[in-house]
Amino acid sequence: MILPQLDNLVRVDDDITDEHYGHYPDRRPIESLLQYGLILVDKPGGPTSHEVVAWVKRMLQLDKAGHSGTLDPGATGLLPIGLGEGTKALSVLLLGPKEYYALGRLHSHVSKDRLAQVVQEFTGEIYQRPPQRSSVKRVTRMRTVYEFECIDDYDRLVLMRILCQAGTYIRKVIYDIGEVLSPGATMVELRRTRVSNLSEQGDGLARLHDLADAYERYKEANDDEKIRRLIRPIEHCLEGIRAATVRDTAVDALCHGAPLAVPGVIAVPKDLRLGELVGVYTLKGEIVGLGQAAMKREEIEQNARGIAFVMKRLIMKPGTYPKAWRSKGEQASNIQLPSSEVDLDRLENEDANEL
Repeated sequence: MILPQLDNLVRVDDDITDEHYGHYPDRRPIESLLQYGLILVDKPGGPTSHEVVAWVKRMLQLDKAGHSGTLDPGATGLLPIGLGEGTKALSVLLLGPKEYYALGRLHSHVSKDRLAQVVQEFTGEIYQRPPQRSSVKRVTRMRTVYEFECIDDYDRLVLMRILCQAGTYIRKVIYDIGEVLSPGATMVELRRTRVSNLSEQGDGLARLHDLADAYERYKEANDDEKIRRLIRPIEHCLEGIRAATVRDTAVDALCHGAPLAVPGVIAVPKDLRLGELVGVYTLKGEIVGLGQAAMKREEIEQNARGIAFVMKRLIMKPGTYPKAWRSKGEQASNIQLPSSEVDLDRLENEDANEL
């Protein structure tokens, strides 16, 4: 399996990987997959997103799991859940768009032409203030609605498809449309069908009872076919950002927070930008962590020393690969970095309930 983000990289050096350490993402043993796995759960209506995560942890007997993008208890659809160390990679999904199908009820009859006109006004950049029932500060902010269409209608019910930026409150969008139309409008149902590069149509979703059955089948009969269909490598959620690969001897130092020096780099994007956030991978395709570029590709090729990337988030556990470093070398705190293109901490703080 070749991950899309590892395709078309420019090699700046050559090396081979030691088959005795680490695992190719699609060949991980189940116990390892449960620490670096991703489940696209089809959340049912009723429980909170946190309750669904708690059930998954209990089913799979895990200490750690987390989700990306909280859905309201009444909402259904795609809820990405990261397992074990994989939870640290989920924030990358906030960089991509989300797609919803929403059923709204207009408080009085409105012509189709007038509704289509208002929907068009809510396409593009919009101002939105989070509702009172939200987990973020209630200040007006801008969000982008990429696509907005009315698919069907019956009486005062309207079925809508919305492709929007992460952190957009769909319930508030429908409420605001109702205010512009004057009579008012209320969201009746909501289903999420896409989060960044992950989608219900393209990837399929896992139902909770199927997950429970797959794990029991694995534990009792050592049959891992079904559980491998439901749990995919965490690397799949990182297709939204580009990649760099490193040699085996650099991996453990990175897992301890060391910056990535030029000698450890194997391949990078052709037009790598200063400050760009990339996924740092082993030669087997395992995610080590997220790093910020301190050099362009041309600089990496022209220099034998220096810091190429500074690690911003560590995902792989230390000790997965053998230690091959002797000194601390140049510290990340001493490196002058350009402004980062992405602030993951800010994105996580703004990640709101899709109410």
